[in-house]
Amino acid sequence: MSRQLMKGNEALMKSPILSGCRAFYGYTITPASEITETAAVYMPQVGGVFLQAESEIAAINMLYGASSAGIRCMTTSSGPGISLMQEGVSYMAGAELPCVIADITRGGPGLGNIAAEQSDYHQVVKGGGNGNYRTLVLAPFSAQEMVDLTALAFDLADRYRNPVVVLADGFVGQMMEPVEFPQSAILPLSPDWAVTDNAETRANFITSLHMDPHALEDHNNHLEAKYRRAELQETRAEESLTEDAEIVLVGYGIVGRILKAVISEARAEGIRVGGLRPITLYPFPISAFKRTAVRARLFVVVEMSNGQLVEDVRLALNGTRPVEFLGRTGGNVPSHQELLDFVRTKALEIGAIQVSQKEQMAYV
Repeated sequence: MSRQLMKGNEALMKSPILSGCRAFYGYTITPASEITETAAVYMPQVGGVFLQAESEIAAINMLYGASSAGIRCMTTSSGPGISLMQEGVSYMAGAELPCVIADITRGGPGLGNIAAEQSDYHQVVKGGGNGNYRTLVLAPFSAQEMVDLTALAFDLADRYRNPVVVLADGFVGQMMEPVEFPQSAILPLSPDWAVTDNAETRANFITSLHMDPHALEDHNNHLEAKYRRAELQETRAEESLTEDAEIVLVGYGIVGRILKAVISEARAEGIRVGGLRPITLYPFPISAFKRTAVRARLFVVVEMSNGQLVEDVRLALNGTRPVEFLGRTGGNVPSHQELLDFVRTKALEIGAIQVSQKEQMAYV
């Protein structure tokens, strides 16, 4: 298929159409508004359902109903809207109902602002609702990955019968880039566990309520086994020049693109720098960090937050390597120069670069 120039948000919504999504319920919010607008245009053209709900709470509960009927469905929001959905996400995970939720993150806490940030990490990756559940989380860093990872999200949602979140910052959602839609359009069949309009499915019972303590414990153990399976089979990460890297830069979303430029310039200065970009935030690519840590001497986590991803990086490394943090908040992005200067300083501290006294003074 020919390449098309479009916003990341628009690309993210066109991908579900090709993936067989036929129901969208949402309540528009900046910087995710184009997703709802695109759904309003295209969903009716393929015989699907588009509905602007009266609230985010209503939207997530509409997904519960659509998914129960075996329909591939999705919603989108940002920050405070995702917060309002958390109860419904917990219900869907407990009832083992697949859906896709796109979170195009904005500044917080509270209403914050409409600028891009990455401060929804804890809320989405750790689970903002009640109980023992997880959502699988994919983090695109380009408009093309908005296409590819959203298609993957629907497959994972069905495979694990679980909500999957596509977590992107406002920059990735708003930037325009050429994209291709490689997947062929599909029309998925109704799963055998769904409740549809025939007698054969009347016996199917979908609920997250288990009044007997032993039954609920068994259900929690079943969910946990499913998440352990995902941790073994579904981790994804992109590594850049990590084979000989002494310093490894870590970031996701738009930050991952900044890291690539800094790695190139630092290498040109003789600093062996590599990059590790988590693509699955849950399950977290722990094995990639362990493998990279065999040679690396220092990890630097870069985030548009006060430090949320950095906690999982430290857990993955389990004290085997030091972890430094560079973050910006409020919609500010760590600049290329800011990060390059940070890398130079750390390289000097750990002896990863040999420079003259004059050069050292210039770096400092």
